[in-house]
Amino acid sequence: MTEQRDWYDTPLYYDIIFDADTPKEGSFLEDVYAKHGPCGRSRQMLEPACGSGRLVLEMARRGWKVSGFDGNVRMLDFARERLKRAALNAKLWEDWMQNFELPKNQSFDLAHCLVSSFKYLQTERDAAACLQRVAECLKPGGLFVLGVHLTNYDLAAEEHERWAAERHGIRVVCNTHTWPANKKTRLEVLRTRLQITHAGRSHTQETKWQFRTYNAVQMRALLRKAPAFELVECYDFTYDITDTRKLDDSYADIVLVLRKCD
Repeated sequence: MTEQRDWYDTPLYYDIIFDADTPKEGSFLEDVYAKHGPCGRSRQMLEPACGSGRLVLEMARRGWKVSGFDGNVRMLDFARERLKRAALNAKLWEDWMQNFELPKNQSFDLAHCLVSSFKYLQTERDAAACLQRVAECLKPGGLFVLGVHLTNYDLAAEEHERWAAERHGIRVVCNTHTWPANKKTRLEVLRTRLQITHAGRSHTQETKWQFRTYNAVQMRALLRKAPAFELVECYDFTYDITDTRKLDDSYADIVLVLRKCD
């Protein structure tokens, strides 16, 4: 039997799958900040859609003063517990990317939203509102590092990705199917199945959701609606600071470095 369940309600399994790249992502964020960010700042960081807190913990370990929010309270509870175990602090709260509020009017040097979480914003209005809200909370010269998977509307077949990882005797296999995007509605349907094996017993849970889609032209059009930002560089999901890319459709996974204008 396959259980229908939001995988964000099971943060441990979600975290096991995605945690392998955490140190690499943390180093990349620091490299981006060193190369493109302002100097001599207080290293204040914001993570919209912080999820299970894997990067919250990683960046707190590296000496950043981290704040983050997420729309799922189970994810936040998991993140708080892992911070407690590590004797580290971060400000975490429940909120949404398009209209989040900051405690005590904080401002930040660096914000980031990797692995396509931004695509949960399913309208152009909400996506533009998120960019504007992030810009408002950054200091002049501050950076927003945004990772998205660009869509090829000419693809007619579904795509499939598989990951497997294990932690403390719990093995998780993740299979994600993405169906061809609807060019008119700019939505794509995804299905993720997690097969979890622990103590010799296995079960499968399935999540279905939709992402908003972007090609390079559509992303550039969105960025024009956020004039507080300038696009200073592009990378990809290999997180190699020496390997820059153009914002075009030659590569699907793109990381945009946006800088708040002075």
